[in-house]
Amino acid sequence: MNSIWELETFYRKRDIVIVGAGFSGLWTAISIKEKYPEKTVLIIERNAIPLGASTRNAGFACFGSLTEVIADSQKMGWEKTLELVRMRFEGLQKIRTYFKNNEIDFELSGGYEILNNSESLKHLDTVNEKLKMITGLEQTYILNQKKIAEFGLGKSEFLIENPCEGSLHSGKLLQKLLEKCHELKIEFLFGTGVKMIDENTDEIKIHISEDLVVKADKIIYCTNAFSSKFLEKEEIIPARGQILLTEPIDGLKLKGTFHYDEGFYYFRNLGNRVLLGGGRNQDFKTEETIDFETTEFLQNHLESFLQEVILPGQNFKIALRWSGIMAMGSEKTPIVKQLSARQFCAVRLSGMGVALAPKIGEIVAEMI
Repeated sequence: MNSIWELETFYRKRDIVIVGAGFSGLWTAISIKEKYPEKTVLIIERNAIPLGASTRNAGFACFGSLTEVIADSQKMGWEKTLELVRMRFEGLQKIRTYFKNNEIDFELSGGYEILNNSESLKHLDTVNEKLKMITGLEQTYILNQKKIAEFGLGKSEFLIENPCEGSLHSGKLLQKLLEKCHELKIEFLFGTGVKMIDENTDEIKIHISEDLVVKADKIIYCTNAFSSKFLEKEEIIPARGQILLTEPIDGLKLKGTFHYDEGFYYFRNLGNRVLLGGGRNQDFKTEETIDFETTEFLQNHLESFLQEVILPGQNFKIALRWSGIMAMGSEKTPIVKQLSARQFCAVRLSGMGVALAPKIGEIVAEMI
């Protein structure tokens, strides 16, 4: 049994409980606390540190590549596509107003996309025209052929450059967000899973063990792909992203963040190492999982991609392999909504959580 001291402090009733301490949960808590400083906010996270996609990604400050924007516009129309692009653009700007570049290793070294046919180039002017009102740039996407040789990507036909994208250190960004939460007096229970939720007219009861219940006025699920048991009606498909990182490479030419094949492959330099992830379209069914493991099939596939496309004719050694879990759906729009009188969710960020979460947090703060 718990003591009176525990029950009246750590486990006392809160105005808002957020489940999940990744980017969405932390930015949501910050937005709520800035808008309603008097509200008590508790974040419950089942792991010792934030897990899922936030600490397990490739560290892209992702704006979205040309072929992705074209594919999205064809799938869900320009209005929804531009709204998402705007959120990502403003989300990245918001990160930079809160934290100095050197605190989170933020580098705006440009995003690039490798194209091996000219199909997408036909849409270039249309896309740039549409994006002008968001980015303020005449050309958000620029064909830049001379950088192909500069980056050592000799086997690639076309290279599209986008100055709005950069890279960052996901771990440092999360640590900075946690510091900001502590400053704002947001509280945490790490290593605590949510077993069951009871909602009645007066409050929410959050069961965190057999005999321990934390009460709240409202609850917000920021659990992305791990939401299935609370959000069974929503279309949330887990998508594992596998990643590898090389040992340092002498004279590495690569600099920036790169997309290939509608963003299914993504790679960047991390100093003088190459970080490469993706290829899930080679094995969709296996990668629809919430297991954090890497598969021999995909890791071998990524290594041959590294050898053929990124480092042709060079030797490299792999230093680390890991995976993160994203949440996808039939379209890219996040699910941010009220589920019942006292329950809300902000999930399914389609692998764009770094850029989207700062804005998602604001939307949730308006909603509650």
